[in-house]
Parts: sequence; C-alpha cells; structure tokens
Amino acid sequence: MSTLIVVDNPKNWPLELQGVDIIAARSYLTDPYFNSLRRTKVFNMCKSYRYQAAGYYVSLLAEARGHKPIPTIWTIQDMKLPYIIRFAAADLDDLIQSSLAPLQSDRFDLSIYFGKNLAHRYDRLSSRLFNMFYAPFLRANFVFHKKWILQNISPIAGNDIPASHLPFVMTVANDFFSRQHYSTAKKSDNRFDLAILYNPDEKDSPSNERALKKFIKAANALSMEVELIRKEDYGRLAEFDALFIRETTNVNHYTYSFARRAAAEGLVVLDDPESILRCTNKVFLAELFTRHKIATPKTLIVHRDSLEQVEEALGLPCILKKPDSSFSQGVSKVTTSDELLHYGRELLNDSELIIAQQFLPSAFDWRIGVLDKKPLFACKYFMVNNHWQIIQRASDGTKKEGSNENIRLEEVPAKVLSTAVKAANLIGNGLYGVDLKEIGNKVYLIEINDNPNIDAGIEDAYLKDELYSIIMASFLARIERRKRLHDQE
Repeated sequence: MSTLIVVDNPKNWPLELQGVDIIAARSYLTDPYFNSLRRTKVFNMCKSYRYQAAGYYVSLLAEARGHKPIPTIWTIQDMKLPYIIRFAAADLDDLIQSSLAPLQSDRFDLSIYFGKNLAHRYDRLSSRLFNMFYAPFLRANFVFHKKWILQNISPIAGNDIPASHLPFVMTVANDFFSRQHYSTAKKSDNRFDLAILYNPDEKDSPSNERALKKFIKAANALSMEVELIRKEDYGRLAEFDALFIRETTNVNHYTYSFARRAAAEGLVVLDDPESILRCTNKVFLAELFTRHKIATPKTLIVHRDSLEQVEEALGLPCILKKPDSSFSQGVSKVTTSDELLHYGRELLNDSELIIAQQFLPSAFDWRIGVLDKKPLFACKYFMVNNHWQIIQRASDGTKKEGSNENIRLEEVPAKVLSTAVKAANLIGNGLYGVDLKEIGNKVYLIEINDNPNIDAGIEDAYLKDELYSIIMASFLARIERRKRLHDQE
C-alpha cells in the first residue's frame, strides 16, 4: 500500500520526511491521476479541516476514491462533538489524572505528534488520544476544576508546529513512516487488509491463540493482510477493509463502538452492530422467536411487578437470565420460591426486564454455526458432571467445562439444522452460533450468539483448517462485493 502526505503547499511544508510523497491539496483534489490510484493511504496534513475547506475535501474524496484517509471524515467530525470528547475523557480519566497530577497550573495544552510528546511522561496519554482521534498532529486542551478535564482536542497544522518542536517532530514522523505497515513499498501482493479485534487478557475469549493463527494463515492464502488489533487501535479502523471481532461483544462495551465505527467507515464487519444489538439482548430474542413461531422453552419477560407470577406460570425449578448474559454468566437456576424472589430482585436491580424460562434438562446442547445464511459447523456441548450447565463457575472464579463433540453436518438431525438456520436468518447474514436443545422428537431454540466460539481443537475438529478458510473466503467475497458496488456508484 502506497502512502501520500497531502498538505496545502509543499513549498511551505516545514518537515523533511523520507520515503513518502508530499502532494499539494489542490493537486490531490483535481488531478485525475490520484483518482486512479488504488491501495493508497492518504495522510491529510492540511491547515484546516473545517467544513468544505481543502482539508475537509481531501479526507472526503479520499474515502470516495477507496483510499484510506487519515484522519477520516468521521474523526474530523468526532473532534467537533463535545459528547465524543466527554466519552473519550471518561474512558481515559484515570490516565489523565495520573499523568497531569504533578502540574500546578489550572490549564494545560498537550501537543501530540503521531502519538508522542516531547516529554516522555505524557507518552501514554498521547498514544491513547492519538489512537482515539487518529490524526497526525493534535493538541489536547485540559482544564482543572476539582480534577483535570479534557476540554477540547483539535488538529495542529504543520505550519503551526513551534520551531523548537520541529526536530522532535521530524524524528517521530520519520520513525512512524518507516514502520513496515506505513512504508511506501508494498509489503506483499495482498489486496485487502483485515483487522482482528482481540483481547489477549480475556479469560473467555471466543477464539484461542491457535485459532487466531489459523485465521491469519487462511486470510493470507486469500491475499488478505491481517493485523491483530486491540482496544487502543480504535482510531486506526479506517486503515482496514474489514473488521473481525474476536472479543466477547456487548452493547455497553467498546466492541459495539468498534463495530459501529467500522460500519460507518465502510468496512465489512463481523459482528455487525445490528447483530450485536439484537443477539446480546435476550428480551429482544424472546419476542422475536415468539413472533416467528420458533419453539423455545416456555419463556416469560419479567418485570418487578410480575416476578411473583413466574412460579405459577413456569413451575420450579426454572431459569432466570440477565438480558445480556453470556458464557453462562448472569444465568441462575432457582429451585424454591425464596430463591426465585431473591435472584429475580437481584437481576431486576440492574435491568427493567429479565427473562424467566422453563427448565428443560438435557445431557447436551447443540451449537450450530451459521454463516451467510447457511450451516457451517455443528457441536454438542455436554453438561458438566452433576451440573445443569456446560460451564460451572465456582465462587472463587474458577470454572469447569463439560466435554464437547464436533459433528458432521450430514449427521445432525434435519430439524435441528433447519431451526438453527431459520432463527439465525432472522438476525442477519453474519456469523452466528445457535444453541438448541433436543428433547425427544422436539427441538427448542435457546439463544443466538453473534460472537460464537471458534476454538482450535473444538469447533474445527471436523472441518479443521477448512473452517477458517470458509470464514475468510466470506470476508473476501464481502469486501469484493462492496468494492464493486463502490466502483459502480
């Protein structure tokens, strides 16, 4: 991927940068040559990003041309929105307070050059702000009122960099552009760039390390470059063509923010934000299944005034669930009236509505993976010995997991497969894990997961490497389809 730096006037540009082309904004906007370029990163270093200024149009047209603008129009707009700045400040509050604590003044301006500051003690804060507001040069303004508050963040024009800062800025800029993924030379023949969002510290990660390596290998075989990214890389999403989320998702979590931002930037996204919104709320799923007449264990949507009616409607034991529970957390089996009221009230302290469900004991749950509206894999997840769930959690945080068995799709009962596909297709055309119980000759849908586990040695036991190739091929087809539609517009 080639790199361009676009400035107002190259003759007045104060920095000497190695190995990158410095282009006048007017040339970039008007010369047909630049419209013909493909796989190009555009670092927009114009003086102003205000609406309809040259800098604004550089990022806007870069996006229209299929280039990767930095900053994007979304980043430019984010810097103008107070609520976005408040959101960033809340996420960084501890770091802001610890970084600025030694200061004696009531105002402080932090100059950020590619995530660095002249004073190394501010590098962590500078790096985090740079990754949230991904623009080459930034100035963050802080005020002290009982504590330090991020008041504003805005771009710095190259011509406005203080002369005393220029040697430092040239050093960090040349270091930045010399890194492999910013080099003007293509690092491979790969056509597209895929980001995989993961958290190496997550205990219940949806993909283990071996699986992530297999995803990368499968993507490389299809001419896609892959980079593992983390929470701190939010501002870099525009560099990629697609985002694959391999963290546990939730609406009130940065994974949802990543999905929304990526979709807005025009990336192919799994899990897409609509699927996260729908699948992570069991109240929504309960209503959806009822409407489409999909068999489930008898289910009630419960509020505080109807909690005492659950026992009569469902009997005991029954299951209580938080609307956004996952990995068997936030799910309780209650066997007495007192337990029902105690755990029910506890859950209702956090949510206006919860789910109560008939208890259907079974030796295992089916998990059917569905991708592109077709079944992908099938597993049996067996209950932990002498326990009613596939995962048993102890009060000290340890857990036990039941055994599992990967099954050929041809061996899965037809009704299990058809129910799983019908249910997943109500959500979208993404990647889903559909959980079902088979009781006698009846099949009951339990839930749909937008972020299903794909672990090496479990879900891939039958398909092996082909499982990863199928998922990466879906990404490639989606990216190419989006590119074709873009070129036709």
